[in-house]
Amino acid sequence: MPDNMIGFAAVVLALGFPIAAVWAWAWQRGRKFRSDERTAAIARGVTIPFEADLPPSSVSRRSGILLVAAAIGYSLTFGLLAHWEPDAAEAAVLGIIPFVIGVGFFVDAYLVHREVRA
Repeated sequence: MPDNMIGFAAVVLALGFPIAAVWAWAWQRGRKFRSDERTAAIARGVTIPFEADLPPSSVSRRSGILLVAAAIGYSLTFGLLAHWEPDAAEAAVLGIIPFVIGVGFFVDAYLVHREVRA
């Protein structure tokens, strides 16, 4: 491993693991809260519908937005780096993969929305 990568790896490991641990703890705590809330409602005799928080078209649209935005950011980052490092242009092309998947999610959201209206 080159000497300049050792510091980068140390920073990523030192900051990445605690951030991931806090995120996992918060996610688990939110799920536990929703589960406890649902259990308390069932104990009171309230009927709880088991449906998704968002309609399927919204989930697909949100996934499409995130993937397209990430692909544009990824491609722009490596496109800018290509000014100093010519090999970065090859990495910028890989941004097309999440972009196309995101466009697929947009198409899915449109088709699900159209199906629900019909």
